[in-house]
Amino acid sequence: MELRPWLLYLHVASVVVWVGGMFFAYVCLRPVAAAQLHPPLRLPLWRGVFDLFLNWVWVAIALILSSGLAMMLQTGFKSAPLNWHVMFVLGLLMMLIFALVFFVPYRMLGRACDTQDWPAGAAALGQIRKLVGLNLTLGLLNIGVATLGRGM
Repeated sequence: MELRPWLLYLHVASVVVWVGGMFFAYVCLRPVAAAQLHPPLRLPLWRGVFDLFLNWVWVAIALILSSGLAMMLQTGFKSAPLNWHVMFVLGLLMMLIFALVFFVPYRMLGRACDTQDWPAGAAALGQIRKLVGLNLTLGLLNIGVATLGRGM
């Protein structure tokens, strides 16, 4: 049994979970929650969503990184196509941005919800929104590099 198709499956499925989740949260959930819920309801909703989603992103990151590196090593890191190297760099940048979200504004959001400090929670959520927007853009760009950059 060849390992490469399974590595590719895990890689793509994990990207779908992460980038698809960001797209849903940013484009669909965020505008509806902002329009229909006041901060005392909206901020705990986001905290609950992030409590679940961010744990799945940690799993996705582990699978993306391990499967991507395994495929690059199978091919030979130096002989891997250029678009794989670009995907790797963009992916690492996305992972760093995710870690920033997780360890700074997400934790600030949790503390703000615990103390019902809605202005601080709104500020933390605003930081998360900007960083998720950036990561979503990088994720979509990375998908473009993966699919359109095959001739690089």
